[in-house]
Amino acid sequence: MPDELKWMIERQIPHMRRYALALTRDRDTADEIVQDSLERALRKRHLWKRRGSIRSWLFRILYRQSIEHFRRLRPETVPADAGTIDRAAAQPANQEMRIDCLRVAEALDRLPAEQRAVVLLAALEGLAYDEIAEITDVPVGTIRSRLSRARETLRLFRDAAPPERRTAKLRTIK
Repeated sequence: MPDELKWMIERQIPHMRRYALALTRDRDTADEIVQDSLERALRKRHLWKRRGSIRSWLFRILYRQSIEHFRRLRPETVPADAGTIDRAAAQPANQEMRIDCLRVAEALDRLPAEQRAVVLLAALEGLAYDEIAEITDVPVGTIRSRLSRARETLRLFRDAAPPERRTAKLRTIK
């Protein structure tokens, strides 16, 4: 494999791990999906024609690997626990930040898998709608629709919280 391609793929591994962890809520499962995705990318590297970004191509593989993984297992959504949130935090969390993170994770867990995947690609990875459409293999209009429905669900969840818990604001995805 050319060194340049290897270097470009290596730079995306932390982003892939973060997205996989957000999707699965389990470090071991996330690592397994990332590993499977990297192996597939290396086997299929001849298919990347250097058009489009390597990141979109890798995330498309990762997204499909995660779908395949969950299809095989057919698990229910696993709610995020406090330990997962604490381990995923890049810095030590204060109590208020920890509560905010748990509220956001709880709200994301209520979303259907297709909406959660799109929200995480937009909010966590900062990808553009056209990149998300390429990764998920659905039209841009469907991406906009899924994000719109997800935003509405997240707003309803926030508004349904007791007044003392409404201090945690869910960021709006643009």
